[in-house]
Amino acid sequence: MFEHFPRYPGDPIFSLVDRCRQDPRPEKVNLSIGLYYDDAGRVPKLQSVSIAEEALRAESQACIYQPMAGAANYRQAVQEVLFGASHSKVKDKHIATAQTIGGSGALKLGSDLLRQYFPDSQVWVSDPSWDNHAAIFSGSGFTVNRYPYFDVANSGVNFPAMLACLEKLPARSIVLLHPCCHNPTGADLTSAQWHEVVKIAKARELIPFCDIAYQGLAQGMDEDAYVIRALADAGVSFLVSNSFSKTFSLYGERCGALSMVCKDAEEADRVLGQMEFTVRRSYSSPPTHGGQIVARVLLDPALNAMWRDEVEAMRVRIVQMRQALHDQILALRPDAQCAFIVSQRGMFSYSSFFAKHAQELRDRFGIYILDSGRVCITGLNTGNVQRVAQAIVQVLE
Repeated sequence: MFEHFPRYPGDPIFSLVDRCRQDPRPEKVNLSIGLYYDDAGRVPKLQSVSIAEEALRAESQACIYQPMAGAANYRQAVQEVLFGASHSKVKDKHIATAQTIGGSGALKLGSDLLRQYFPDSQVWVSDPSWDNHAAIFSGSGFTVNRYPYFDVANSGVNFPAMLACLEKLPARSIVLLHPCCHNPTGADLTSAQWHEVVKIAKARELIPFCDIAYQGLAQGMDEDAYVIRALADAGVSFLVSNSFSKTFSLYGERCGALSMVCKDAEEADRVLGQMEFTVRRSYSSPPTHGGQIVARVLLDPALNAMWRDEVEAMRVRIVQMRQALHDQILALRPDAQCAFIVSQRGMFSYSSFFAKHAQELRDRFGIYILDSGRVCITGLNTGNVQRVAQAIVQVLE
């Protein structure tokens, strides 16, 4: 019956994680998958999360079905962290938000909705982008195109080429944007550059789709939401998918959300109804536990402040590891062109510098990075950064 099913070649990231897990070398270093590790090489349990979990256990509520759009307190918390609690779009109820199964679930929900109501539109994602972006939109039936983004020569953003492409797109084109910590490159736009993108999106009636999974890990919690708030301030209708996996260290709980910013409350109410209908015919309703942890933390002033401090500590450690890797490489090879390591932001660093030597780093040294040249900086710590730098310098010789 199923002989015509082709074999799935596997996801490149998860496949590499499996290879690393099977590698017997004790000195191996996993710099492939996007997980945040502390300096001891462990995925941390946040104190704010532990306190919220304990409070939820004490309440001992029955585990019943959630509403199709998810819990109201979670949806409120999502809007406040993305847009700010005092934003007029939040206060005037112009935003429709649904709790989703992670950030990927939010992308899928938004993709299916857009495909139904904008069937003639095409999708544009950055070159490069997270592989699953193209996969999700094409899985909904969209034609997926690429807009120029990364400048290989300087390992930064090729903003003139990106802008030139956006200025030529037809109205109702769907444009996938990374508000901060661009995946896979770590190369972000400045506030001034985002302002130019917002102007084009409004003038050409584009449909921005912002995907933010690392809020707080680039410049700060509010700073990283700059373009989201700028689009809302400009009166643009757009979508935002967000994830709390990294910033709450709740990967397996799959805590995400899709928000759609509308022109008024009546439109937002209709949009939310279509989000609910789409959820109902897919997975019916989201899970409870992880979302209630997030809501408890974000809506409690003391826990919110504690969480923000914990995320800031993550951000600072990432910056320190970038600087340490950069300095260690230069100490061993002063002519190495590695300034991009400290100029890029967030969990990932990306360069043809790494891509050319990915296989050799894995085979000779047990240092696992993606073939694309993406390095997960959070896999570095004070105990392994020198060895990683030494390996990089050796493969360059």
